[in-house]
Amino acid sequence: MPQLIAADFLPQLIWLAITFGALYYIISRLAIPKIGSVIEQRHGRIAADIADAARLKEDTEKAIESYEAALAEARANAHAIVSENRAQMTAEINKEAAALDERLSKKLAEAEVSIAKTRDAAMAQVTGIAQDTTEAIVTELLGKKPTKAAISSAVSSAAKG
Repeated sequence: MPQLIAADFLPQLIWLAITFGALYYIISRLAIPKIGSVIEQRHGRIAADIADAARLKEDTEKAIESYEAALAEARANAHAIVSENRAQMTAEINKEAAALDERLSKKLAEAEVSIAKTRDAAMAQVTGIAQDTTEAIVTELLGKKPTKAAISSAVSSAAKG
């Protein structure tokens, strides 16, 4: 093995130094700058992506705020429309109820007048029927026909109480 021969130590050390120096020079002048530029580019890209993400987050928050504002405005408009419709419907219902109450009141007044006329007519007939019945009963019981004036006064006094 040539590595273990003592006479070959010095040339091996020189070639080791030359090879190491050449490799160091190539790595330090070519490879490291390329790796460094790739790392810097990557760092720049990451920073740009983070900035874009922050900007997009702000845009999203603004969009959410505008959406919520529009939603609140739409709810308020809907509530106003519902309140307005409710008020209109209530007014129409009250108007129709008043018209119906008025019609019912007129019909009730007409019915009361009709009932009063019918009652008065019936009461007039009751007096005549009572006089005829009284005349028939008295004639049947006493055997003689009473006078109309006596029958009228008897029916009137009985009717008064």
